[in-house]
Amino acid sequence: MTTERRDAPPTAEGWYVLHDVRTIDWAGWAEASQRTRDRAIEEGIEFLQSATAVEDADEGDSMVVSMLGHKGDLMLVHMRSTLADIDELERRFERTALASFTERDRSFVSVTEASGYSERGREFIEGDLDDDSGLARYMRSRLYPEIPEKEHVCFYPMDKRRDPEYNWYDLPFEERAEHMDAHGDIGREYAGKVTQMITGAIGIDDWEWGVTLYADDMTDVKDLLYEMRFDPSSSKFAEFGPFWIGRRFDPADLDALLAGEPLSTPWDDADSAQSDNRPATPEDAVDGDSHGEGGHPHGESRDTHGASDSEDSSGDTHGEDDAGDSHPDTGGGRPATTDSWSDGIAEVDGMSARLGKAGFYDGEDYTGRTYALAFETDRDAADLADEVEGLASNFDHYDTHVTTAVRASGGDTYLVSLWATADAAQTASGFLTDLDGIDTGARGWTGDPQDEAGDAATPTGTDENDDIRSQLADQDIYAGQPHGEDVYALVVYSEADLDRLRSAVEDLRASFEGDDHVKTALYDDPDGEVAAVVSLWANESAAQHASDDLESVPGVVRKAGEGDGFGTMGMFYTVKPDHREDFVETFGTVGDLLATMDGHRESALLVNDADENDMFIASQWDSREDAMTFFRSDDFRETVQWGREVLADTPRHVFLA
Repeated sequence: MTTERRDAPPTAEGWYVLHDVRTIDWAGWAEASQRTRDRAIEEGIEFLQSATAVEDADEGDSMVVSMLGHKGDLMLVHMRSTLADIDELERRFERTALASFTERDRSFVSVTEASGYSERGREFIEGDLDDDSGLARYMRSRLYPEIPEKEHVCFYPMDKRRDPEYNWYDLPFEERAEHMDAHGDIGREYAGKVTQMITGAIGIDDWEWGVTLYADDMTDVKDLLYEMRFDPSSSKFAEFGPFWIGRRFDPADLDALLAGEPLSTPWDDADSAQSDNRPATPEDAVDGDSHGEGGHPHGESRDTHGASDSEDSSGDTHGEDDAGDSHPDTGGGRPATTDSWSDGIAEVDGMSARLGKAGFYDGEDYTGRTYALAFETDRDAADLADEVEGLASNFDHYDTHVTTAVRASGGDTYLVSLWATADAAQTASGFLTDLDGIDTGARGWTGDPQDEAGDAATPTGTDENDDIRSQLADQDIYAGQPHGEDVYALVVYSEADLDRLRSAVEDLRASFEGDDHVKTALYDDPDGEVAAVVSLWANESAAQHASDDLESVPGVVRKAGEGDGFGTMGMFYTVKPDHREDFVETFGTVGDLLATMDGHRESALLVNDADENDMFIASQWDSREDAMTFFRSDDFRETVQWGREVLADTPRHVFLA
């Protein structure tokens, strides 16, 4: 008789994990003196805050859970790099006065695990994968996970069946991989709702694996597990242990727990100890709070998002198949392996304008506040689109994904990926930069920045221009702060002849040289009797200091913005040489339209004296609302859309200093 040995997938291990469930001696607590209780609360809070801040180790994470039901009252979950660290935490807790009022009801010891059912998964485990690749980042997020900001926690241990009829370990390697992949298809439907952590316990505890699920709504966990019950990988090959459920709470609320009072979550307070020892994430830098909009979205990805493997997420987790190596919600958060953005992807303002240049527009390809990645490449657009199609399809499994697509615009090829959170975009960037020719790009938010409460923050600049800035940004036109770089304009109109003005402008440029000076140029109105001298500055104070010098040019008849009505606005366009005449002709058509609009006084097209393709449109209105009516019109939008094909750069609207 011959026997055939089945292939076991290789595994990689990360942090050790302890799930420690305690039952509180409520009778003893009620009988204890107030002094004894105060000491227990004080020492308990001190221990729990220290643990959740990871003060005892260089890396890891911890959380505190109020248990529901009869299986315990308090659950402590610790993740550390060594069993010695876990052991020390256990013994430290036992030395607190709080521990004397508790009894360990149950526990589970395991280690975070990732397996190599796919070829690329095995490459990671064997060290043959680029450390900066998207898959490598994702695998590290599974081995060194952050605990997400979700209120409810569900834990259960599980085994793979070894029955005569349904023996998981007798299945061929390929069949097991197919089961895991099909099972993951169910889980991906719950991306963003349920976050998952898989830990292996073979040789460590009585069950083979542990599954920890995090969710804000426990019915999402119920729906997920119920749906997975009907999948063969669960119905035929999985055995499950008891389920432990509870609600996370801030360690500072230990006294409230013992008093039966309402509990707060660790992230309710921006200064909570829960965030004291977290590595900074991209969301931190963008939004200014501890975890940005989406909390720790590391786990809402293919395998760790709470579902891709879920019930049978044994060490045989499927999540690294070659066609689906995109796990866009893994945001990092591993101390030694926390991923930063690639040096080639610079964070910038004015992403709406950059997307417009690439052919992506608000209201058509995305809506409102979105985190964007934009890459420009010399690759053939059709070839790149074929490569991106698989990634985009995989990204679509996640609630945080808006769109990922390739566009050919103005003779250039652009790859754009839009996400609801910066963390999701960060992880997606790893997979996108794995593509040939995609190594440098820009990233940033579209729309208005948000304050800590999630509401639109007050834009910088003058209040009277805020609504115009937003409207122009929606049209992907640079509108000064906050949608683009800080640029302030000074404009004076002169009736002096051009030769005198050219000399004056040259002198001004020489005197204005410095870091704050952006540009000073002479613009002529071919159809008028006056010319404009325009000076652009990096900050308002520098512009104001230059004001007197600018007004000293010969023949000044007025300064832009003076007088009644809505001050003159500067619309700067750089036109492709082949389309210059088309642009001038179109301005004439728009001018005829403006002449019929209520509140319009005058508009003029001025041309840079040194570069005929650089043009400046000056408009004057009775009121700001009259101008806004035009900016909101279909005619203006159609003109802007047409202009994208003839302009060599993004149009800019510069407000006066």
